[in-house]
Amino acid sequence: MLPPTEEVTQLLKAWTAGDEQALAKLTPLVYDKLHQVAHRHMAGERFGHTLQTTALVNEVYLKLVDCQQVQWQDRAHFLAISARLMRQILVDFARARGYQKRRGSAVHVPLEEAPSISLEPDSDLVALDQALKELATVDERKSKVVELKFFGGLTVEEIAQVTKTSIATVVRDWNLAKVWLLRELQEQR
Repeated sequence: MLPPTEEVTQLLKAWTAGDEQALAKLTPLVYDKLHQVAHRHMAGERFGHTLQTTALVNEVYLKLVDCQQVQWQDRAHFLAISARLMRQILVDFARARGYQKRRGSAVHVPLEEAPSISLEPDSDLVALDQALKELATVDERKSKVVELKFFGGLTVEEIAQVTKTSIATVVRDWNLAKVWLLRELQEQR
């Protein structure tokens, strides 16, 4: 029996080659990891968020199934693509909520209930996305490290594998990117 990471890699390559059975075998192997990552993101969202963890995983899965042209390399590559898709879905959802709010469809909430249903996580997510885009123009690798760690939940070792850099480089990039993003986000406020 193969270790799970090697099995995922083989199934991804078989799926790329057109083996539809590989996708059926792959799904249960990666679903739990995707669900963990989605749960971590959704835990930081405001109370009553209409997008639930399972729905987020399902959205990512539907987008992944449509990624016919991707030449999957390994499990880490798969998780990196999944992280990017999760980020896009969450940011699109946050932007759509902001658009609806500006159009006057916001629900009236008594002042004493406002702290429990704050819209801040949505606006923070959009601000983070914008800051990551700006970081990518300055240093694309550092932006990717943040995306993989924050949105993808990848370990430092997995990020090093995806970015084809050393673990020390990933740690350094993560630390520098955090400082850069913190400064950017403070300036935006």
